[in-house]
Amino acid sequence: MKYIIAIIQPSRLEAVKEALSETEVFRMTVTDAQGVGQQKGHTEIYRGHEYQVNFIRKVKIEVAVNDEFADQTIEAIQNAARTGEEGKIGDGKIFMLPLEEAVRIRTKERGNDAI
Repeated sequence: MKYIIAIIQPSRLEAVKEALSETEVFRMTVTDAQGVGQQKGHTEIYRGHEYQVNFIRKVKIEVAVNDEFADQTIEAIQNAARTGEEGKIGDGKIFMLPLEEAVRIRTKERGNDAI
């Protein structure tokens, strides 16, 4: 089993959800997140004062999948989250971690069956 974490642009969330649905991945957790990477924040002006915004709004998607779905899940997220054909700085990152165990609370199923 794999635990996939994707940090993406908020504007790409619907496209990623559709791409995952087409890949038959329906279960996910979505969280609003803030972070900084290569973009290093930006400057905003509010009521005539300039402020340095160090954190940029992102969306974090977490998905647990069986091993056979891992590559197609990553590919679906990657293709849907990319801005344009070549992509742009700030499109996000995907992390894949081994998932040691999963347990469905209601039925007590474990492992692949719990996902």
